[in-house]
Amino acid sequence: MNTDWRAVGIGFIVILIGSVSSLALPVVGQLGAGFLGGIAAGYLAGGIGKGAWHGLLAGSISGILLSAGLALLGGLVGLVGGPLGGLVGGAGVFVVGVVFTLLFAIDSAIGGAIGGLFNR
Repeated sequence: MNTDWRAVGIGFIVILIGSVSSLALPVVGQLGAGFLGGIAAGYLAGGIGKGAWHGLLAGSISGILLSAGLALLGGLVGLVGGPLGGLVGGAGVFVVGVVFTLLFAIDSAIGGAIGGLFNR
């Protein structure tokens, strides 16, 4: 299966814009943004399987980039908090990063499959 990186990129941009604009609804807004980004990526890729794959990639990339941003924040906590702050910041970044990546990937894959239904 060839990956359409244009579809993944557009899905990622939709997730990014949706997540930033939905900060008023902390969890629901981000999940909805991931779902909409998955729909966009899936529609552009076409087909249920390809749509789910492209939505999964778009959601995973957004989760990984969010984790990288949180890692920078955790590093700052480590600098300020000393040795204990580094431990808490590092462990927290890892756990939160894995959870965010899974959340963004799963709902984006479901959205991608649905979006792929509309463009067969």
